[in-house]
Amino acid sequence: MDRERLLLWVDRLAAGRQAAHRVDEAVRVDPRTTTAFTRVAWLLSAEFVIGAGALVEAVVRSWAGDPVSPVVWWRLLVIFGIASTLFYFLWRARLGFWWAYSRLRLFSVVFPVVAVATCLIPGLYPTWMVIEQLVFSAVLLLVRVALSTPHLRAAYARPARSSA
Repeated sequence: MDRERLLLWVDRLAAGRQAAHRVDEAVRVDPRTTTAFTRVAWLLSAEFVIGAGALVEAVVRSWAGDPVSPVVWWRLLVIFGIASTLFYFLWRARLGFWWAYSRLRLFSVVFPVVAVATCLIPGLYPTWMVIEQLVFSAVLLLVRVALSTPHLRAAYARPARSSA
């Protein structure tokens, strides 16, 4: 299977029936669009650095003999999974795929809500991890703001439902 066919299969899995819908090329290359997606790329890169910093913290604490719970290790794995997924969505949104923009906007709200909710469970995470999760959430909410400009919302408007 060639790479593009594999990516289209992943797109179909992630997007459903809207997998092939793309925005107009003129809108996609508009400087406002490219600037917004560049900002999002920087914010997602910051998310990756935040996750890497948390991983380093966990490793250092573990090496120092401090117990690091399996929940923390699991959450660190999830953070890198989230970051990878969001980078994929960003890449596909830059190519004009409506579904990717839509998922990026959705998950930039859902993931922070889940992160903050889990931080509210007493004793689940150590203090350093709670701080990391709150910073992670704040940066993702900035992604949401960057994706919610009137220009991008109009450019990546929800496609009309087909009558089929």
